[in-house]
Amino acid sequence: MKLRVRINRLTSRVEVPGGDATLQELSDLIKQTLLSSHGLSVSTEFSLSLNGSELLSDSGQTLSSCGVVSGDLICVLLPPQPPPVATATPETTTGVQQAADGTACQQPSSSSDGGPAALMEPLQTCGEQEAAAAAAAVWEPMLCSEAEDGQAPLSLELLYHSARVSSPDEAVMVAVHLLMLETGFTPPQGSELKPEEMPAGWRSAAGVCRLQYSHPLCGSSRISVVAVSMGLLLVINVTLKVTETVDTVRKLQLEPSGYVTDRWTGGSAAAAFRKLKKLSQSFKDQLAYPLIATARHAMALPMAFGLSVLPPELLLRVLRLLDVRSVVRLSAVSRHFNAAAADSMLWRHLYRRDFTDGSRSRDTDWKELYKMAYKSRSERRRAARHLFLPPFPRRDIISPVPRPLFPPLPGIIGGEYDQRPHLPHGLLPRPRYDPIGPIADPAGRPPVLRRPPTGGQAADVRRGFI
Repeated sequence: MKLRVRINRLTSRVEVPGGDATLQELSDLIKQTLLSSHGLSVSTEFSLSLNGSELLSDSGQTLSSCGVVSGDLICVLLPPQPPPVATATPETTTGVQQAADGTACQQPSSSSDGGPAALMEPLQTCGEQEAAAAAAAVWEPMLCSEAEDGQAPLSLELLYHSARVSSPDEAVMVAVHLLMLETGFTPPQGSELKPEEMPAGWRSAAGVCRLQYSHPLCGSSRISVVAVSMGLLLVINVTLKVTETVDTVRKLQLEPSGYVTDRWTGGSAAAAFRKLKKLSQSFKDQLAYPLIATARHAMALPMAFGLSVLPPELLLRVLRLLDVRSVVRLSAVSRHFNAAAADSMLWRHLYRRDFTDGSRSRDTDWKELYKMAYKSRSERRRAARHLFLPPFPRRDIISPVPRPLFPPLPGIIGGEYDQRPHLPHGLLPRPRYDPIGPIADPAGRPPVLRRPPTGGQAADVRRGFI
């Protein structure tokens, strides 16, 4: 059984061997392994408690009979120590004051001859001891968004062990219930639940998980969460019922194997879960916060979070971190953002940041000045680009290149006459191998093109004389 033991606000992890270990065995294990590491002797008397107030007195009782399960936090209560007594001797110039936790800090004496530096050395020694004690403390996350791999909030540990999950899907739903509680959702009124208990009837025999919530920012609206396993995915459907006629349904698909390890059964929540930070971000951004915004919008209530509810000073701080394109785009979202983006001091900051020219009077229109400087810089960059890059002619690669009406004269047999036999005779000039042209008419009339007979070309009678 794996347990967590807290001594003087420092938490350690121990593993008790055996299935039915007793309180005496746990006490002996603490004496042997933990007391010396916390600066305590083995003979120190202490008591054990689950909640820090009620003692577990019967040492022969087993841990399971006391209600202790794997992953629980055991508090070690030490007897009260007497108040510290400061002593000083004439031979020494400094005293040692015993602290309540057993640590010693050297205190300066009035008879010290070392000056201010000698007075600061004891104070630095105390500060170093406190820093070392703080560094030795084990930091535990309070929210799922703060947990790294191998860590889990105490609230998730309690929910996980009280739910007694039997599948990775149920383990994810336990984390979903905690995320809903972290966002401000509460179970319906009338169901008295402890923080470490899951709602009654949250899972059914068919493998369907159902949860009901309400939210103080959503008025009388009701939120229903239904999770159904579909193969390797867990589909979470969230229904928001604002009035009798307004219903909104949102869906989120999760892969349980990405958030639950293979040690999900029989171990602690820190060993069972992984990537809790990613799960918290995905669930809250896609389901929890959009549900609140949708409910308030349907009930005609003002927004509860986002940029629109920030005070003007904080909104200007956000705008100062953006580039000018983002500022202009944000100004087109609503009148509220348009008024915030038109602030003169904002454009003064943007102008000085982007152009490093602050020699202007206070009554300058900084927005118009930024426009002029931005256009001038764009023109200079465009001119420099055309100056260093040679102009390339634009070619039309889509439409075909037009061929000339009269191509060059072919000089070989097999030219245009053979490649294009469908062209009418006489359209192209005669080839060079036929040096004799048509007979010129003395009257200057153009030659008459005779249609060749069907089946061949017209014969030239002059070829017989050559």
